[in-house]
Amino acid sequence: MTERLDGTVALVTGASSGIGEATAKQLATQGATVVVAARRKERLEKLAAEIKAAGGKALVLTADISQQDEAIFVVEQTVKAFGRLDTLVNNAGVMLLSNIQGADTAEWEQMININLKGLLYTSHAALPYLLKAAENSPRRVSDVINISSVAGRRARMGAGIYNATKFGVVAFTESLRQEVTGRHVRVSVVEPGVVATELTTHMKPEVAEQTMKPFAGITALESEDIADIITFIVTRPWRSAINEVLVRPTEQAF
Repeated sequence: MTERLDGTVALVTGASSGIGEATAKQLATQGATVVVAARRKERLEKLAAEIKAAGGKALVLTADISQQDEAIFVVEQTVKAFGRLDTLVNNAGVMLLSNIQGADTAEWEQMININLKGLLYTSHAALPYLLKAAENSPRRVSDVINISSVAGRRARMGAGIYNATKFGVVAFTESLRQEVTGRHVRVSVVEPGVVATELTTHMKPEVAEQTMKPFAGITALESEDIADIITFIVTRPWRSAINEVLVRPTEQAF
């Protein structure tokens, strides 16, 4: 059974491309008013225009959610504009892979700040409103969906700090789930394998080339594949909580 999202409000971080962009579009087709947040304003405005042209509702908020005050800002502005928040998709992330020895520790800070702290800040700010939505919504439920990775399940050389952030996302998700599930806030983690997004472009070209060698010949997932899963999670009846989804390309063995 699929439940539409009419009358609900969804906030999607990292919505200027990839999984975030695809998810915002799909949630809008299910009737949700979508708030799209990221740092690239022009891309967000293009996305919002596409959603509106398709009959949906969207609001653009430009912010860097790795800064706590800006994470609070996007949540507060969402509630100010629409009076509620029913769904939070914590998608913003960066992948800067390298060996630990000799690493540029500024890249460590960037990954920790965006992948982990940004997710924590946004979740913390959103939680009071999500709890309220679960209490007063006809759907009787609200949702947090955190995007982790296969890298949050399996550590490998050359990805240690990225692994640490994604393992952290999985741990935080489960702890928060236990805390609020009895109050009808569902907390889910989605762990994709290789997806055709901009993540690899964040790295130096020589690092990206080396990183992707093990995945040569694999047909990557598309952003829409992950958006399908997120949409499936949030359109379940209130009694059904999808806690964790690990999804790899068919040809990815590890």
